[in-house]
Amino acid sequence: MYKCINCGQTVDIKKYSESKCPKCRYRILFKEVPVVKRTVKAR
Repeated sequence: MYKCINCGQTVDIKKYSESKCPKCRYRILFKEVPVVKRTVKAR
């Protein structure tokens, strides 16, 4: 769940894919960063 800074509307990130609030159309930045796994091999 994410809360809008402008109007206080709670937005479910799993169901809602747009980056704007459905109530007031205020732009929300989702803090979900994809996990990047890198294997570093020493040669």
